[in-house]
Amino acid sequence: MSEAIARTAARGTFEVRLQPLPMEGVAGDALLGRMTIDKQFHGDLEGTSQGEMLTAGTATAGSAAYVAVERVTGRLGGKQGTFALHHTGLMNRGQASLSIGIVPDSGTGGLAGISGSLSIRVENGAHFYTLEYAIA
Repeated sequence: MSEAIARTAARGTFEVRLQPLPMEGVAGDALLGRMTIDKQFHGDLEGTSQGEMLTAGTATAGSAAYVAVERVTGRLGGKQGTFALHHTGLMNRGQASLSIGIVPDSGTGGLAGISGSLSIRVENGAHFYTLEYAIA
């Protein structure tokens, strides 16, 4: 019989810096992009992340997509370690959908066995996160 794993919600703010990178083998007028991601997390998660994002724009205003992977290093719930996040974001004529999950089995150190998902809220230019997680 397996035990239920308690889920916890971590909340706080983060700053993000995106830097454009060249796309290899893609025409300059293509609506594709590539960027680095650097974040600084504050609150229940204290740490940093680094990653990369791929984007696709369209000729229709408000329609686009992105995928990204980032590695988070920090302290969460009193435990130090790392884990990876994967992002899938879509804009369909201004209607946004975003899914950010912890990559299974990506946790290390005190965060080994972590699972869950992250949500982002942006208000007046400030970024807020809620990380719903469990550690097996």
